[in-house]
Amino acid sequence: MSGDADNFEAAVKAKGAEAVAEFKDTRKGVLATVQHALHVNPALVPLFVLVASIIGFGLLLGSKFFSPFALTLILQQVQIVGIVAAAQSLVILTAGIDLSVGAILVLSSVVMGQFTFRYGIPVEIAVAFGLMTGMICGYINGWLVAVMKLPPFIVTLGMWQIVLAATFLYSANETIRAQEIEANAPLLQLFATKFQVGGAVFTVGVVFMVLLMLVLAYVLKQTAWGRHVYAVGDDPEAAQLSGVNVRRTLISVYVLSGLICGFAGWAMIGRIGSVSPTSGQLANIESITAVVIGGISLFGGRGSILGALFGALIVGVFTLGLRLAGADAQWTYLLIGVLIIAAVAVDQWIRKVSA
Repeated sequence: MSGDADNFEAAVKAKGAEAVAEFKDTRKGVLATVQHALHVNPALVPLFVLVASIIGFGLLLGSKFFSPFALTLILQQVQIVGIVAAAQSLVILTAGIDLSVGAILVLSSVVMGQFTFRYGIPVEIAVAFGLMTGMICGYINGWLVAVMKLPPFIVTLGMWQIVLAATFLYSANETIRAQEIEANAPLLQLFATKFQVGGAVFTVGVVFMVLLMLVLAYVLKQTAWGRHVYAVGDDPEAAQLSGVNVRRTLISVYVLSGLICGFAGWAMIGRIGSVSPTSGQLANIESITAVVIGGISLFGGRGSILGALFGALIVGVFTLGLRLAGADAQWTYLLIGVLIIAAVAVDQWIRKVSA
């Protein structure tokens, strides 16, 4: 009798194991596989949208759009947004947000221009002071968030207003014209330097944007600091318990973000040719748009910084494509708005994998 009981128990266990296996298999459909793939590689969604939009406008407009000149023109148009989006991505990966990036890049460019032309400081030193200005602003943001435990939204909203006012007061709303820069400080326009590859025209600013994204992607994926950034964004308390210095990581993220905004200010001088306290004010909204469309989660801890580059390029493709098609400019805002909402919806769907 005991042998029969043992056999019955073994049969029940085997049946239970089969039932569990069958239950697990029911979840391994195509949709679940896609969901898991997007969870592991969140940049795939914006990459697919980018490729599809390029092909779509190429088929619609023909050679007018699908040409080396037009495609590299998109890169030139989004270089500032792309650089600032890199800074914004770092902050959002820590579950924060930086509304002051646009103001910081403008202040950095104004410092470079004013130090050169008002004080007669060598342009190389003026550029260094401009970059340092961005780092100082970033440090203040990081210190208030990491040490004082203030919400990033409130801190950077206040910093945006303070830096904006400081820029106008310091510059006396004065614009340094392109002719003066070309004649006396051409280094300020370094990022506008062009070179041609075949029929494509590139600028130093475009090359800097792409290299910056690639370097940051490597650092975030392959270094301890990068893993700490993701850990802090995912769960700061768990990260602290596992030995991550959350305070130091947050401050370093905001300082690096400020430095990148300083480079964006330098690139903006080359892009518009002049130093103006009124330019670049929408960079904060545009950078957030690129980051969200690029698949970086606003909840922090998930996303690829290359997605932010794809997001910026998507905006550039739609902007140029609709312009060449003769469509009203409002259609660009409408479609970008749809993309933002769709990107957040996809992010919520992908997050269910880890729920």
